[in-house]
Amino acid sequence: MTAEVTQLIAIEAAEHVAESSFYIPMTGPATRPRCSLKHDDTFIVLDSHGDIGASAGGPDGLFNADTRYLARLEMVLDEVQPLLLGSNLRDDNSALTVDLTNSDVYRNGRLALQKDTLHIVRSIFLWRGTAYQRIALQNHGDRQASFDLALLFDNDFADLFEVRGERRPRRGVGSSRLLGPADVVLEYSGLDGQVRITALHFEPRPTRLAVHSATFHFELEPKEATALFVAVSCNKPIMHKPAPFFRGLLAHRREMRRSTSGAASIETSNDIFNEVLCQAMADLNMLMTETPQGRYPYAGIPWYSTTFGRDGLITALQMLWVDPRIAQGVLRRLAFFQAKTTDPLADAEPGKILHEMRGGEMAALREVPFAQYYGSVDSTSLFVLLAGLYVERTGDDETLAELWPAIEAALQWIDGPGDPDKDGFIEYQRATEQGLANQGWKDSFDAIFHADGQLAEGYIALAEVQGYVFAGKRLAARCARRLGMIDRAAQLESAALLLAERFEAAFWCEELGTYAVALDGAKRPCKVRTSNAGQLLFTGIVRPERARRVAADLMSQKFFSGWGIRTVARGEARYNPMSYHDGSVWPHDNALIALGFARYGLKHCVAHLFKGLFDAASYMDLRRLPELFCGFPRERRRGPVLYPVACAPQAWASATPFSLLEAALGLEFDAARGEIRLRDPRLPEFLNEVLLRDLRLGPSSVDLRVRRHGDEVSLEVVRTRGQIQVSIVLTH
Repeated sequence: MTAEVTQLIAIEAAEHVAESSFYIPMTGPATRPRCSLKHDDTFIVLDSHGDIGASAGGPDGLFNADTRYLARLEMVLDEVQPLLLGSNLRDDNSALTVDLTNSDVYRNGRLALQKDTLHIVRSIFLWRGTAYQRIALQNHGDRQASFDLALLFDNDFADLFEVRGERRPRRGVGSSRLLGPADVVLEYSGLDGQVRITALHFEPRPTRLAVHSATFHFELEPKEATALFVAVSCNKPIMHKPAPFFRGLLAHRREMRRSTSGAASIETSNDIFNEVLCQAMADLNMLMTETPQGRYPYAGIPWYSTTFGRDGLITALQMLWVDPRIAQGVLRRLAFFQAKTTDPLADAEPGKILHEMRGGEMAALREVPFAQYYGSVDSTSLFVLLAGLYVERTGDDETLAELWPAIEAALQWIDGPGDPDKDGFIEYQRATEQGLANQGWKDSFDAIFHADGQLAEGYIALAEVQGYVFAGKRLAARCARRLGMIDRAAQLESAALLLAERFEAAFWCEELGTYAVALDGAKRPCKVRTSNAGQLLFTGIVRPERARRVAADLMSQKFFSGWGIRTVARGEARYNPMSYHDGSVWPHDNALIALGFARYGLKHCVAHLFKGLFDAASYMDLRRLPELFCGFPRERRRGPVLYPVACAPQAWASATPFSLLEAALGLEFDAARGEIRLRDPRLPEFLNEVLLRDLRLGPSSVDLRVRRHGDEVSLEVVRTRGQIQVSIVLTH
């Protein structure tokens, strides 16, 4: 949530909240804007002053593995809050810098410290489970400045789901103690038998140290400067000493630079779009987490900073052309955690791919079912789909052989438990009341409904999921052929074609000119116009003549807000532009739709959609596309209406600009031939030139420049390394 919020979202009616077990409440605006930092499994949410818990309305805290390790860290100067001068994240998201000054300070009725005398700079970064902070002070007055600076701190060791609004009948026991003149330990003995520890280390020694405050007395001469340091560690051994501030900061930045080396870089003729791309790449790099199986893009901050199957798969898919190593890490991690047994509480069945993983106390006690939760109907087919796309992008047969058992297990689930009535369609129904009621990407309780607004019931077959299965089986067939399994390849190809025929017969709604969003448990189509039909274009399951009708509908004013395509068309029964899934605009949804437009050669639609989302990003704080924004129609001379509890950054939203560029350029990779093709490339009107550097294919790479000439483009190969070819293919 940012200071740009121009309209608050109405809180859902009480009965609606009751339907959603894990609804995220929004009770009012934060009095200070929030920003976030993340490193691996640790993230921090601070306000614009660099404080935690000093103003109402935000999910403040230092979090590690779904537990809050610090709920308050507030700085006061002679018991008065400082005045904000400015607050900025570094371009690479490595640190937050906050500039402050003092307000007028009175003692015994007399002015003791005039405002704007002190310049206070707070520099904050995260590294290896520790939050580091340097507080630099300089006296710009003409006389000595005498004052106390106090840091007030506390913690509740709340589980992330408690922070989101869940209430627990019982909790563990917390305690606080001094470990020495510069160290404080906060402890929590959880009901799960785990002891969680927050350690605070101050340098130099505070003048006064208590279990919830550290006070430093300063007497600064004119122009004199000084600094103090605070390190807050999550679950480190009690005697652990954090690295010195500057050594840790340099190491952190070196790690960040190393992690992005090897990815393609992009520069365009549009400075604002360059800012959008740089912010998106910085956000994705921050969300990347080192895991035993490889780097994984965590879904978003603050609520989804963990392994999510669907989010990771789609983000990796969006970034596949830029950096296929992301997909390799995602596939390996999800294969490792693929379900092996049946567990109704976790919605687990053999072969299913993980939906969500949580490491907090409530998950350990199964107060929430998300320790390892498999309640998504699409992650399994997306896993197969991404594996096939990864192999085609890279030619990496070694990784394919490693993943093939998991791919086969996923396919067996798709054709087995995933299709309980054996009608050829994947369906879902939660196994217990604790699970998610809807298990596609639109997982709000009210996201799947009939034309009259009645919610779909029973086993639900979502339209786009059938498309994922179709595309996944076709790609798996090509993988099987690479591995020499000719009969298996033929079987999968035949199954995909049969699914396409059945799908057209069951889901096409001639009176709507598009596809039903789903079939309910009675096999009745939910005849509602939704963006789900656009994702079908991405999968290739749609007949060409129907693809054009679907695209025309999606680009009509009922869907296209001017900023992007809404999740639900205006005029449908549950349409609400302020809702989570029933009329809002989701950038990643639009990205997949744009890739679908490109698949069917509808490049004019790609360009129009690209322009709308670019314009939206240009209005956003930091040029950062959020998880979603409201679906109100575009108005002249004002930006889009934000959605207050949207995650920002969020991985698949951050990856959206890269997908849009891929769709516009028509990028295709042929690893066997060492060839990169641009199929029917067309740049939107705000881009005159795009330069791609270090675009890799196997051991080779290329730098290429694309220039716009009206609706046509020219291609210049700037430099090649190794054996690689680049060509333009015109088919439309």
